[in-house]
Amino acid sequence: MERTDELASAALRIVTRDGLSGVTFRAVATESGWSLGAVQKTFRSKSDMIAATLRYAQSSVSDQVSSEPGRPTLADWLIGLVMATLPLDDERRSACLVGIAFADRAPFDPKIAVTLASWDNELRSRLTLLARRAHEEGELSRAMSADALSRAVLAFAAGLASQLLYDPISEDAAHAVVSATIRALVISPS
Repeated sequence: MERTDELASAALRIVTRDGLSGVTFRAVATESGWSLGAVQKTFRSKSDMIAATLRYAQSSVSDQVSSEPGRPTLADWLIGLVMATLPLDDERRSACLVGIAFADRAPFDPKIAVTLASWDNELRSRLTLLARRAHEEGELSRAMSADALSRAVLAFAAGLASQLLYDPISEDAAHAVVSATIRALVISPS
């Protein structure tokens, strides 16, 4: 792991524990075991350090979403995707807290806003392609547009993940909610 990634990983741990405001050069140095000078040499500004942290977090999520998309069925794949984003264990809770921390800052930081918007657009594009394929294969009703499905899935996942941070439920209960919701969105044209 290169120094930038080590420092970004340390910053993510800080975000999970203390929020985005806890990310300082000194805190990242302490958390990572690198010297303060090494952190300052790697990042010219706190904004650069936060941007690198966001890129690192997004690359970690991309690795998890790279399986054969839409298989065995679109509904099953979407259920798995949403379940992977819910804060149902320490790792997913950390990822959720990081996502919320950056989303909360985005309206006030144009770099973060652009990065998040680009990330959302890429994810919606992938989901849109899957929905189009599901239309062609007869798995998804043409009444549900590809764009509407992708936006609905992302909005549902973000809202449920946020809610589960302060009102947790079991993984089985979450799976039941996710399954019912996704299956209601992905109604096959019987």
